[in-house]
Amino acid sequence: MATNIGMMDSAYFVGRNEILTWINNRLQLNLSRVEEAASGAVQCQMMDMTYPGVVPMHKVNFDAKSEYDMIQNYKVLQEVFNKLKIDKHIEVNRLVKGRPLDNLEFLQWLKRYCDSVNGGIMNENYNPVERRCKGVKDRNPKGSQKNPRSLQTNNMHNHGSGDTVGLNKASGYRQGKTYAAPVANSSGEVQALSQEITDLKFSVDLLEKERDFYFAKLRDIEILCQTPDLENLPMSVAVKKILYAADAKESALADAQEYLSQFTTSTEAEAEAEIEADA
Repeated sequence: MATNIGMMDSAYFVGRNEILTWINNRLQLNLSRVEEAASGAVQCQMMDMTYPGVVPMHKVNFDAKSEYDMIQNYKVLQEVFNKLKIDKHIEVNRLVKGRPLDNLEFLQWLKRYCDSVNGGIMNENYNPVERRCKGVKDRNPKGSQKNPRSLQTNNMHNHGSGDTVGLNKASGYRQGKTYAAPVANSSGEVQALSQEITDLKFSVDLLEKERDFYFAKLRDIEILCQTPDLENLPMSVAVKKILYAADAKESALADAQEYLSQFTTSTEAEAEAEIEADA
């Protein structure tokens, strides 16, 4: 199973849209950004769907907003990993900050792992909404009717204008009079933000093209190193050490260089021995 996946694995080239579609379809959610999964609740339920009954869903807080509550979710997830003997370290301190790239990489790994277990096939007998509601009920047995709204399917549509009006009325009654909000001409700001969004989308497209270009190059190198005539050559072995390194760290290059150095030293010693024997 894909518990230890190198950073050049194709799993890390799955786009965020595909990741969001995977989450929303399987868990019946409506996430629009990967950062919305920073609380760890989504990851817990994905593992619950992959291994039904393994995750104590009553401990998973889908309304987690503070870093403390999010960390509790990741503790549950790490306990599940330990129980299943999944050798994966969770960078909790980075994930709870809501950084898009960190959360995307972890979700990419999670998708690859879940697909390696179930072959990418959805568990039709799993009811994600029922499991979430059961978890809330078990966590609040005293009759609290609070539902996990933060990650529900309609979480983007629960903020109606009626609540705002009621809040304004209540505020007006407390103050004894109403206040008129200053009206500003925001059309310029809207245009500036729209242009910024357009520029960002353009930058993302360029980065994705560049990523695909270099990934294709690396894939060609990998195929070349795997050919029967070359795969056992020292240089091919050294290159594969870098390509298949589990973590993006400098030691991969150092390991490859050390391997080549050892092979060169061994070859030179054998050559000297042959010269002495001939002499």
